[in-house]
Amino acid sequence: MRIALINENSQAGKNQIVEAALKKAAVPFGHIVFNYGMYSPEDEAQLNYIQVGVLASILLAAKAADFIVTGCGTGEGAMLACNSFPGLLCGHVTNPCDAYLFAQVNDGNCVSLPFAQGFGWGAELNLQYTFEKLFGTSGGQGYPQERAGIEQQNKKILDRVRANNFKDLATCLQGLDQGLVKGAVAGKRFRELFFESCTDGPITDYVMTLVGRGSI
Repeated sequence: MRIALINENSQAGKNQIVEAALKKAAVPFGHIVFNYGMYSPEDEAQLNYIQVGVLASILLAAKAADFIVTGCGTGEGAMLACNSFPGLLCGHVTNPCDAYLFAQVNDGNCVSLPFAQGFGWGAELNLQYTFEKLFGTSGGQGYPQERAGIEQQNKKILDRVRANNFKDLATCLQGLDQGLVKGAVAGKRFRELFFESCTDGPITDYVMTLVGRGSI
């Protein structure tokens, strides 16, 4: 699985801590981590939590990533932003139990964590253990076991509801302030990471109109 890490501006200073915990937990299970930043509070390209949703939706739609790890101070804003876009099913995850239940019951493709709230002694351990529960087993298996069939059926219903209620992503992005969208893909490593992993399609074509392919 290709996991993309995205930090918004208020918590950019924790990017390296989060990346280290994510890699320590996910890489042993065969996953690959791509860090899309922000890398520090001083980055020229500043991402707000709304742009996290923009960037996350682009990465998933273009198949440059299979799963998004993100967050903000409380985790709430980034979760709401991500869930505002088609193709994203984002859970608010604070601890290993949250992570396991979200993966098994809801089987989403994005999590938002609180990187300021309760981020004290042992925070990096909580991150590592949370990521281990999130990525250590296949999702969608259900919990508890006796409810697995019901939960899997409910997830299919939810997917159909969301497919009916959301427009296609290209239409959504083109209807937004294009400055907001361009800012979401302005990170210093975006072109390098994105164009190495994405597949051809309308979202990739649209992104090229924003940033060009250029030299990477």
